[in-house]
Amino acid sequence: MGISKKEIEKKMLINKTISTMNKQIQKLEEQKKRYIEAGKEAKQKGLDAQYNLALTGLRMTIAQQRRVYEMKLNFEITSQMKDMTQMTSEFLTGMSSLSKDMMKLTKERDFLKVQKQFTEAMMGVEMQTEQLENFMDETQSTFETSYSGSAEENRELENLMNNEAASDNLTESMIDRELEELKKRMSN
Repeated sequence: MGISKKEIEKKMLINKTISTMNKQIQKLEEQKKRYIEAGKEAKQKGLDAQYNLALTGLRMTIAQQRRVYEMKLNFEITSQMKDMTQMTSEFLTGMSSLSKDMMKLTKERDFLKVQKQFTEAMMGVEMQTEQLENFMDETQSTFETSYSGSAEENRELENLMNNEAASDNLTESMIDRELEELKKRMSN
């Protein structure tokens, strides 16, 4: 049994969505670099208002990048769960077909009763899987990250703009590490 045209279209849509999110992450990465450059330039020229504006822009871009990254992970997890549900559904269809064949061979009323109970139990499992998938879908659409700059984070961002060594907890390096891990997972 081959893959239906509808399934191919769904896979293409999933890949297109992931690709769009990757492009958005990259676009925000470039935007981050522009804010860092603008902040360094403003600092060198003693333009405090422009420096603060670049800092605010940088903070907002990092928060936005994190949101896109989290949405992408959520989307990938949800699509993997959909694949698992599809596999479970195919397994249940096969088991039902096998059960009917076995029922024809035995022609026993007891078997019919057991087969009916088995089918009902399996339907319950499938319904639970669907409910879990729906929950993940809703989670994805309502997923949101709040991000506000504390004084410590502001200092870390300033260090980044001044090309000083930043700590391991710096938002910039955290996102870079997360993006690298994501790229490795995507290429497998």
